[in-house]
Amino acid sequence: MEKTDDMPIWVYLAFSSITTRKGAVWLILSSIVFTLYCVPWSILVTNSDWVTTLFLIDDWSWVAMMIPVTLWYLISLRWVDRNLGWAATVRDES
Repeated sequence: MEKTDDMPIWVYLAFSSITTRKGAVWLILSSIVFTLYCVPWSILVTNSDWVTTLFLIDDWSWVAMMIPVTLWYLISLRWVDRNLGWAATVRDES
């Protein structure tokens, strides 16, 4: 994505290497999936060996980081959608 004059730096940093809205949506969806994985399921679910084997995270630090990052991506996507940022990128590539 190309930085325009009116684009805030926090939006540009979120999607600087992503050129399409579809790529941004994939980034957000993968962030949501990783956030759900980062919940310390091994602490919440007791007496289940497969949960402790599959979900290796046993503290809340990763979730505490992933929730704000995912929200940052969502807010950045909303800003770009409202300010026609994807249309300018597609026109430049054509």
